[in-house]
Amino acid sequence: MNFANSKLCTSQTGATLVELLLSIVIVAIAASAVLGVLSTTNASSADPMLRHQAASIAEAYLEEILLKSFDDPDGVDGEVARVDFDDVDDYDGLLDAGARDQFGNPIAALSDYSVSVSVSSSAALPGVPAADVLRVDINVAWQSRIDFIVSSYRTRL
Repeated sequence: MNFANSKLCTSQTGATLVELLLSIVIVAIAASAVLGVLSTTNASSADPMLRHQAASIAEAYLEEILLKSFDDPDGVDGEVARVDFDDVDDYDGLLDAGARDQFGNPIAALSDYSVSVSVSSSAALPGVPAADVLRVDINVAWQSRIDFIVSSYRTRL
C-alpha cells in the first residue's frame, strides 16, 4: 500500500458545523440590513407625491389671494364666507381642514391636508412703506409628515 494513496482516502472535504453556523449568521445580518433599507425606502416612497400635492395646494391658495385687491373695494372689511372675500386681508386667519376651491367647496381627494393662511403687514421690502406691503404666508400640512410653507408679498403699488 502506498502512503500517498492512503492519505488521500482519509482526508475529508466540506464544512464543519461551526463554519456553517458562522456563514448563516453573516448572511442573516446582511439580509436584515438590506431589508431594513428597503422597508425605510418603501415607507417614504409616497412622500414626494405628498410634497408635490402640498406645494400645488399652497400655490393655488397663494394665486387666489394675490389676485385679490390690496384695498377693500366695497368698504366692508372682514367678509365671513370665502366666496365673498374681495381683498387680501380677508384671508387672514383662514383655516381649512381639507383643501378647498376658491368658492370654499371641499375637494374630496385632498381632504387629508390642512391649510392655514396668515396675512400681516411687513416692512421687509426696501423702499416700500410698511403700510403698502402685506406678507401672505400659507401653511399646508399632511398629518405630521408634511409641513409646507409658501410666502409672498402683495403691495399696494
